[in-house]
Parts: sequence; C-alpha cells; structure tokens
Amino acid sequence: MKSVSPYGCLRGFGVGVLVVACVADLLNTGAAGHSLWPVAVVLPAGLTAVLWPAARRPPWLTPELRTAVPGALSALLTVGSLVSGGSYPFGPGEVMLLVCLLFVAVRHCRPGWAVGCGLLVAAALLTTPVRLSRTLSGDALGFVAVGLVLVGLTAGFAGYLRSLDYRRTVAVGETRRAERLAIAADLHDFVAHHVTGILVQTQMARMMAASPSRELDPVLAGIERAATEALASMRRTVGVLRDTGTEADRRPVGDLAAIAELTDGFPAPGQRVALDRAPGLDAEVPHEVQSAAFRVVQEALTNVRRHAGDATAIAVRLRRAGDRLEVTVTDDGHGSAQLPDAAHGGGFGLVGLTERVTALGGTLDAGPRAAGGWTVRALFPLGKS
Repeated sequence: MKSVSPYGCLRGFGVGVLVVACVADLLNTGAAGHSLWPVAVVLPAGLTAVLWPAARRPPWLTPELRTAVPGALSALLTVGSLVSGGSYPFGPGEVMLLVCLLFVAVRHCRPGWAVGCGLLVAAALLTTPVRLSRTLSGDALGFVAVGLVLVGLTAGFAGYLRSLDYRRTVAVGETRRAERLAIAADLHDFVAHHVTGILVQTQMARMMAASPSRELDPVLAGIERAATEALASMRRTVGVLRDTGTEADRRPVGDLAAIAELTDGFPAPGQRVALDRAPGLDAEVPHEVQSAAFRVVQEALTNVRRHAGDATAIAVRLRRAGDRLEVTVTDDGHGSAQLPDAAHGGGFGLVGLTERVTALGGTLDAGPRAAGGWTVRALFPLGKS
C-alpha cells in the first residue's frame, strides 16, 4: 500500500481551502447584486498562477508573469471601483491568492523583478478595502494594519527560503568545483602512470637497439598502447575541468583491487559486507573508471555508516553489463544511525560523485529499496574512446 506523506496531505488541504474560499467570493459577490465578471477574471487568473503544476507549466509562464498579471488585475479592479464611484466587495479567496502570489514573487522571481512584482502584489492586497469605504479609515485602516503584518511575515519567510536556496546553490557549485580539482589530480596520476610506462619501454627499446638480433616490435607496440591510453584518459576527463585554481591536495587513487581492502576494513560489529566482483575486470577497465568505481563504493559505504548504522548486510557488486561496468552497493538499514548531526555531512557527497561519474560518460542512481534499505548504482562505459 502506497503511503501518503504529511506534506502532501497538508498541501492538498491548503488547495482545498483556497478553492472553497474563491467559490465563496463568487457566491457572496453574486448575492450582493454585483457583477460577477470582474471577480470571475481575477480569481481564475490567480488560481491558475498558484495551482498550475510545476511539471506541466509551459516555459512562457514565468514567475514574473504568474505574479504580475493577477496582481495587476486585482489592482485594476480596485481602481475601477474608485473611478466608477461605486463599491465592490472583496473576500478571503482573493486575499489568500494575493498572499500566495506575494510568496511566489519574493522567492521565485528573478532578482531584478522580485521587488517590483512583490510591491505590485502587496499594493493590490493592501488597497482592496478601498473598494468598500473609498477611504483608508475605520475598519479599512484596521485591515491595512493587519495586511502590513501579513505582508511582512510572508515576504520575510519567502526571503528566508530564497536565501537558503542561494546558499545551497553556492554549496553545490563549490562541491562540483572541488570535485573537478580532484579529477584534475587523478588525471595527473593516470597520465603519469602511462607516461612512466612509455619511459620504461623507451629505455628498453634503446638498449635493444644496440643488439640488432633482438625484436623491437613488441616494445614499440607497448609504447604505442601506453600513449593511446594516456590520450584516452585525458580526453575522457579534461572536458569537465573548466575552472582554474591552485593545485588540489594529492589524494590516493583507488582501483578495483583496492575495493576489496575497503570492504574488508569497513564492517562494524554486527555487520557483514559481501563483495561480488566478476573475474577479469581489472584488465579491461580503464584506470580512471576504476578510480571512479572505487569512489562510488567509498561514498556509498560512508553514507551507510552515517545514515544507516543499523544495517547488518551490505552487498557490493562489480560486474560487466554489456559494454559497461556496473557498480552496485546495497544495504538493509532503516536510517537509525546515532551519529551526531555534525558527523552526518552536508548532503553534497552524491553531488560530487555524480559530477565524477557523468564526467566519464556514466550514470549514477541512488534511492530506497522496496524491501528496505538503500541502493547506489553506477554505470560506466567501457568502450574505447
């Protein structure tokens, strides 16, 4: 049976209240003998802007358009009421819509538009009492005072969430930059490995050249192969290194063989780690892919320790799936780790790991298992570049 999240229930309740309030506005306007078409324009425009699902929202329906149009329509209705010399009611539905639109304007509009759209919607909200009294006095003045508090709270909360969004964007960018610098350090190691092989085989070729009877072709073929692998490593990795900066600290480069050492030293009391590695993988997997696979396993095991300390069975699987290397780490934990909050990390480990995997043309997926626990799965292409 599919579970329903409390957030989904709360959101559904809020949508229902908003729709009911707007229907009440229409009924009250008709019962008071006023024309329905103005409110029948303002309320649907506001409901469309607030309730249109983000996944189905067309590109042209920007936050600026969603907030400016309903806000301007509400303000025009107020101006029209003043110009005509009559009165026109407003209700809780319109007020709730304008509050929601103010939140959208402050949090989601572009920096240059957020202030303008926010002020437009706030002005439309605070001037609605003028439709009835034509002056800001008495009850209308009291509504404006309450409205100012509501506007301040809504704008402040939306601004706070916007600042959190910005901080996360900066943190993700810094994580990606740090991971690119780490990839640069690994690239150095890969190329150094191949170039060292070229140097050794070149020295052998020079010594063999002194003896015409000895065959040079196998040595020259080895030099060619090492140079080709070095160039392939550079092509696969250097494309993502767009940032410049100081040289990153050197980090040890893992490989498939090191994964066995990693899993052997991981288990805590009551845990067991099973490693299933297909034979013969080391020879056909490029060095940079081996390093990324090691980091996938390392990050996945670290997350088990941080977030699923109650896990008893962890499985690490390395196998060839067609022309790709598949790395899978699964656990049966339920997220009852008792580590301090400071030890849980900033939540950006998978961001950097995704950057590393996609840099090599691979994919990374992580999520809960149907039977409980968590799965991290990475696929790396093994085809020649």
